[in-house]
Amino acid sequence: SLEERCQRILQDMEGSLTARDRVGIQDFVLLDAYTSETAFMDNLRKRFNENLIYTYIGTLLVSVNPYKELGIYTKKQMDIYMGVNFFELPPHIFALADNVYRTMISETNNHFILISGESGAGKTEASKTVLQFYAVCCPSTRLLDNVRDRLLLSNPVLEAFGNAKTLKNDNSSRFGKYMDIQFDHQGAAVGGHILSYLLEKSRVVHQNRGERNFHIFYQLVEGGEDELLRWLGLERNCQKYRYLIQGECAKVSSINDKSDWKTVQKALTIIEFSEKDIEVRRSQIDWS
Repeated sequence: SLEERCQRILQDMEGSLTARDRVGIQDFVLLDAYTSETAFMDNLRKRFNENLIYTYIGTLLVSVNPYKELGIYTKKQMDIYMGVNFFELPPHIFALADNVYRTMISETNNHFILISGESGAGKTEASKTVLQFYAVCCPSTRLLDNVRDRLLLSNPVLEAFGNAKTLKNDNSSRFGKYMDIQFDHQGAAVGGHILSYLLEKSRVVHQNRGERNFHIFYQLVEGGEDELLRWLGLERNCQKYRYLIQGECAKVSSINDKSDWKTVQKALTIIEFSEKDIEVRRSQIDWS
């Protein structure tokens, strides 16, 4: 019931506020020496050491990548942050996403979320988290569910063809991305498009030591069906191909190329690529 949900929110707020009081300041605007870089970093460090990776600067959100699962992106967390005043709960990307969404609806005007940071900062994961939040909070119909599924499942395809292991990050985006989601007057997601730019094409033919080519090549070799590999004239062994082993790390413990291949194939089907579109054609590059 609504009363029970409010009670749970209050309990979570009380616990979170108590924790927040012990580990620095949740909003840098309230930091006495906020103009000091040392004080800024000290506050971030205190919170990070307690797994509080989000801190506000007014309505801006600063996040620090923990490089581990924290269990803070569950359906329960989404419910807690839905429709709640921006500053009532501890800093979270859900609060930012909810605030932007509700402001857009009330003002009937376009809004955007700008995500920036260095390689490995967590930009790709942040964009996926925002999409997942909207997939839950937006009004739901069969048609709208289909639209949201396409938006969410575009990520595995974009990452397969545009992400790679670098020295800083095992899933680093090697391209820029602009994502546009259209909502109707009731706040339902009815469409969208994604524009990519500045793809690092040089990576296809050269990788530095400790880095890999784009994920899709390893996914194909490791996960492609035997019949497909025979048709392409490929062997199930990355070591046979110079363009996959220059970085000397074709295998990465944090990446399951075989499983990711299946995810990409499923995603291509759901976002309605035709058989002709998803047919893997023989590469013009001499992999050997």
